[in-house]
Amino acid sequence: MSNSEWRQRGFANSKGDPLHRLIQMLQSLGCGDGSFLVEIAAANPARDFLGIERLPGRVRSAHRKITERGLANARVLLVETSYAVGRMLPAGSVTQFYLMFPDPWPKRRHWRRRVVTEDFLAAVHRALVPRGVLRIATDQIDYFQEIERLARESPHFVIEPDPEPPPARSTFEKRFSQCEIYRLRLLKVSDVT
Repeated sequence: MSNSEWRQRGFANSKGDPLHRLIQMLQSLGCGDGSFLVEIAAANPARDFLGIERLPGRVRSAHRKITERGLANARVLLVETSYAVGRMLPAGSVTQFYLMFPDPWPKRRHWRRRVVTEDFLAAVHRALVPRGVLRIATDQIDYFQEIERLARESPHFVIEPDPEPPPARSTFEKRFSQCEIYRLRLLKVSDVT
């Protein structure tokens, strides 16, 4: 997307250039009510953050939190995650994606709705900078195992240990704090071997 297209979608920042620090942008995919997005943006004022969420009520909540904290380095976009990653983000524009507690769609007949697929991982790979990272957290062991299998089979990533939780906790992570949390850190590998 061109700078004018980003501006039309409301992404112009205080410097008037929506892409002035895009290479530093971190994405919170399915950002929910914005709690996680706001905390990491507040802790890292020199970096830009974009939350992507498909539910209007959650986008309003995230936007309200961003506004209340006066954060100039955070934005939220109302769009489906796979579409945004696959069609809206420029190649090589994201340093890190956070996918925190994606909907597990536990019934087998609903698995096709899960966000993490081979195509999704390929789209994330395209959007990441060299050695960019996708961090995933879930409380659902079966979904975690499926994501781990897809990542192992993907030529685009290597799995790295992710023993440390991210610098903030999402609303879902707080809610599921009594459950075991499964984490994956996927490091982008080069297209050139």
